[in-house]
Amino acid sequence: MRPGRGRALITGAGGQVGLELQATAPADWDIVPCRSADLDITQPDLVDQVLKDARPDVVINTAAYTRVDEAEQQPDRAQTVNADGAGNVARSAIGIGARIIHLSTDFVFDGRQGSPYAPGDLAHPLGVYGRTKLEGERQVQESTDGGALILRTAWVYSAHGSNFVLTMLRLMREKTSIGVVADQVGSPTWARSLAQALWAAVDQPTLRGILHWTDAGVASWYDFAEAIQEEALSLGLLERPLPIRPLQSLDYPTPARRPPFSVLDKSAGWAALGGPAPYWRVNLRCMLRGLPRA
Repeated sequence: MRPGRGRALITGAGGQVGLELQATAPADWDIVPCRSADLDITQPDLVDQVLKDARPDVVINTAAYTRVDEAEQQPDRAQTVNADGAGNVARSAIGIGARIIHLSTDFVFDGRQGSPYAPGDLAHPLGVYGRTKLEGERQVQESTDGGALILRTAWVYSAHGSNFVLTMLRLMREKTSIGVVADQVGSPTWARSLAQALWAAVDQPTLRGILHWTDAGVASWYDFAEAIQEEALSLGLLERPLPIRPLQSLDYPTPARRPPFSVLDKSAGWAALGGPAPYWRVNLRCMLRGLPRA
């Protein structure tokens, strides 16, 4: 790594985490942001060329096919991006002597354990998205002989793109009532919190293996929706409250099965990366404060 500074290449730079990585980047790092239009990670020759030209010290791979339900109908596309694409990035990074930090997901677990999942717990994904992300982890680990850092996270939202918070705000403005699933539990995570954890990982080049990072606390999707409404009303983002009905997963069938309990054990991740993270509702309030008022 260059004395006093470095160069980081970010894949998926147009996504929620990619944008926050750029917004929170340390001043002494050169950033090479690669959106999907700039770098198709499914093309190994292109990945090789882009990384050789950029010569980064570290590659942070946030690129992914994250449309969980659509993945059930497009398993080949999910495999190509989440698994093979991750392997392409890892192999190219190792080829130029760069470190690789790879972002993964709570969906590698089936949610039946009933207690927070540690990094070493048995992964058993329920659907295509989780299965391809787990395969991506495997390819990254094999390509780097275990030298990569894989950071799993969950329930990511931000002020950008398509996510649960922005969807709820839109529905709360358009509808007279909404129903939200109440029997799936996880940890809402602000993309900025995750980006700061990733930069903390960049500063520790000896970190390797698998770590977990989310904001603190747990919630169901119903709890999350209620909090979004309460905070948005207090900040003037919504003009009036509306009823929110708790639903069971069976009442709201989706193409992809979701883990009912995907809380991650962050103890090792927080210890390594400057945690604990703020409570999820504190970060939700921080994010909402930056949105335009209704």
